[in-house]
Amino acid sequence: MLYLEFVGLAIGLLAGWLFPWTIPPQWSLYVAAGLLGALDSGLGGCNARLKGQFKLSIFLSGAVGNTLIAVFLTWLGEKIGIPLYLAAVVVFGTRMFQNFAEIRRELLTNRQKSNKI
Repeated sequence: MLYLEFVGLAIGLLAGWLFPWTIPPQWSLYVAAGLLGALDSGLGGCNARLKGQFKLSIFLSGAVGNTLIAVFLTWLGEKIGIPLYLAAVVVFGTRMFQNFAEIRRELLTNRQKSNKI
């Protein structure tokens, strides 16, 4: 069911372990905010796939859009002296928890349905 996602995760973890690199400290907020946007999109994609509603164009536009918005808020916040990256952390963090809850609920209800059959 989610085998392809686990294979991608394993390849990503292996690549990160074999080819470590560091991010310059001045980019750390940008990378962290961008990763939150990308993780939110990833969980949303998994959720949509479980529900049978996944569309690649929607996933890719959401992943790129979320990442760009998070990085833009971080950049704008640094320019005006307000920590706007916190808005991205709150919004994407909340959406990640919601997506996780929906994925968990979908997996548990599917398992209960298959046990009854």
